[in-house]
Amino acid sequence: MAQLDQERCEACHADAPKVSDDELKELMREIPDWTPVTKDNVMMLQREYKFKNFKQALAFTNRVGDIAEEEKHHPELITEWGKVTVTWWTHAINGLHKNDFIMAAKTDKVLDA
Repeated sequence: MAQLDQERCEACHADAPKVSDDELKELMREIPDWTPVTKDNVMMLQREYKFKNFKQALAFTNRVGDIAEEEKHHPELITEWGKVTVTWWTHAINGLHKNDFIMAAKTDKVLDA
């Protein structure tokens, strides 16, 4: 299996399957710093990134926005002084799709850039 951060998102429609419990366990091993959370009965992936100041947090937010535009898959981004909270889920299916795990891995890769 290719590394998640090297994969591309696929077009996702309302009838696309959500990840199964087994897939969730397997995919979470590849993004161990992320946490599955449920908001309004929708499972999502969430991670908080810490920075020294607002300027660094904002730069990170903008880089994540750039990869989101490239993949046409967009997260919830909350940018604050010294931290950014990123939440991925697939709106079309109200839950988690493999695309969300790909994007979580790509988000982690932004820190290395």
